Amino acid sequence: MLTSLHIENIAVIRRADVELDRGFSALTGETGAGKSMIIDSINLLLGNRLSREMIRSGEKSATVSAVFEFLSQETVDRLSQLGFSVQDNSLMLQRTVNREGRSQTRLDGQIITQAVQREIAGMLVSIHGQSDNQKLLQKSSHRSLLDTYAQTQELLEEYRSVYKTLKEREKKLAEYSRDESEKMRLAEILKYQIEDIRSANLKEGEEEALTQERDCLANLEQINRQAHLSYRALRGSEKGSAYDLCRRAQAGVSSLAAMLPQAAPLVERLETVLCEIDDIAESALAYADEEIADPTEHIDRLEGRLELISKLKRKYGTSIREVLEFCRTAEERLDDLTFSEEHRSALEKEIKTLTSRAEQTAEKLTLVRKRAATEIKSQVTETLAFLDMPKVRFDIGIAPCPLSESGADDIEFLIATNPGEPLLPMIRIASGGELSRIMLALRSVLNDREGADTVIFDEIDTGVSGKTARKVGIKLSEIARNTQVLCVTHSAQIASLADSHYRISKSEREGRAETHVQLLNKEERVEEIARILGGINVTDAQRQAATEMIEEYR
Repeated sequence: MLTSLHIENIAVIRRADVELDRGFSALTGETGAGKSMIIDSINLLLGNRLSREMIRSGEKSATVSAVFEFLSQETVDRLSQLGFSVQDNSLMLQRTVNREGRSQTRLDGQIITQAVQREIAGMLVSIHGQSDNQKLLQKSSHRSLLDTYAQTQELLEEYRSVYKTLKEREKKLAEYSRDESEKMRLAEILKYQIEDIRSANLKEGEEEALTQERDCLANLEQINRQAHLSYRALRGSEKGSAYDLCRRAQAGVSSLAAMLPQAAPLVERLETVLCEIDDIAESALAYADEEIADPTEHIDRLEGRLELISKLKRKYGTSIREVLEFCRTAEERLDDLTFSEEHRSALEKEIKTLTSRAEQTAEKLTLVRKRAATEIKSQVTETLAFLDMPKVRFDIGIAPCPLSESGADDIEFLIATNPGEPLLPMIRIASGGELSRIMLALRSVLNDREGADTVIFDEIDTGVSGKTARKVGIKLSEIARNTQVLCVTHSAQIASLADSHYRISKSEREGRAETHVQLLNKEERVEEIARILGGINVTDAQRQAATEMIEEYR
């Protein structure tokens, strides 16, 4: 759960630190005090964007950090899968955004990507506000809400794997079924390309070897001259070669060794030197190529071969390896075209098998969804009756449809708000107040399945008041028995039921507005709820009513 929140330099919030506890916490305050800034700050931690205009004027950056404690084992295990170890079942998430639009997120001091941030934050906090009410109206979101409750993830992954393969095979079959004249044109092109490459008889590494040989031939005259010069200096000259001089030195050292036994090793060393000189001389002479008197013709042949390789590279790839790979791919494509009927038959059989598997898995999905839909319908209807909507009928329509990425079900939430009316899509029926209560009813059912340990409701009281608002507060209190609940509200009926009450207020400091968050004690809480109940001036009667509202549910 969220136990500590730090906000710095976001709009009217210069600096705010909030310590939170378990259960149900209410956040209230005057209009414009900055309640929405608290939600925006938490949304920033969830990976949402922050407009640069939201950074406090005169500041270079904004920062939000939060400490989450008592993490569920499921959250700890998922974090471990992502490569993060959790100490004492707690973590700190921090995000900083500067005026240039760049942001940085840290998890326990370690920098993480926004993709990882969104996945981690989604396990920790779930925010529901007016945008979520609108989401309820979107048919596209109904399947995901139902699947969340039905916990179809594993079955969906199995289905999508089969469906993806099925679509790939259907695409390939469509390619085989293209116009025959187009296939013939493509086959001719492929044949030309294959023959163009094959006729060159390319070999990997050939270009480097040819280039080296050409460079040697271009310098052949100089190579021959230096090779003979080296040979003569080492061995070829009758007078004064290194070999002859060392031979004379060896004779002198032999005579010296006859008189001085300790000089004997020098004779052996000189013998080694003589062998080495002889070997080097022969090796140097071998570099001279006497057979090629004029290398021009040979160089021309090499240049021609290199030009052919260069032309093929311009057409088919940047290297001989890529050219050969192009040829192999072209041969496979030509083979597909040549034997398309055989391939078509095999593909049609595979598609039939994959379609059957997809349909069977989709049927399993449908059964799971229908069972879940029945449970949700029952629980939501019961909750709506409690929230003063006893005549409302809620249902989840599941109709068959062609196979798609999500199965074979067309799913839509349906509602009838008055007796005798038919069930219709919610977008055509529900008002703002009805949507708020329907959303709360759904959240009370789905909450345990969504996994987030902290749930935030932003102005859930829109369109409701009096007794109904009180029941909304009671339902929030029930949700808070298993999940930490934070609620931004303008309703005294809801706020008076909270376990903890925070007041968001705005004051002026050094000529600038600043928002503050204060945890209220018993007396301050009575005063705040009386303010919400009352008008311009708070009366004793309003304070008494506030006290009774707080004590009533206790």
